Amino acid sequence: MYTIDEKMKQRLDNDYSYHAPKGDQAARYIEIRDAAKVLALTIVKNSPVSREQSVALTLLDQLAMMANAAIARNE
Repeated sequence: MYTIDEKMKQRLDNDYSYHAPKGDQAARYIEIRDAAKVLALTIVKNSPVSREQSVALTLLDQLAMMANAAIARNE
């Protein structure tokens, strides 16, 4: 059985907690999502419906989520 050190416990507590937006964070979340949507539309307009297109859109979704999580979790 593994033990969880205090630093890891703090990280997990932070990662799995609600982070209410502060200051200009909400506006920056929207800016990131809007930019991702522009790229998503570009991908859909310029590539055939396919597994690869689906993966590209999924990765883009993950990218936007992680960029917003970086703000929420680390500010």
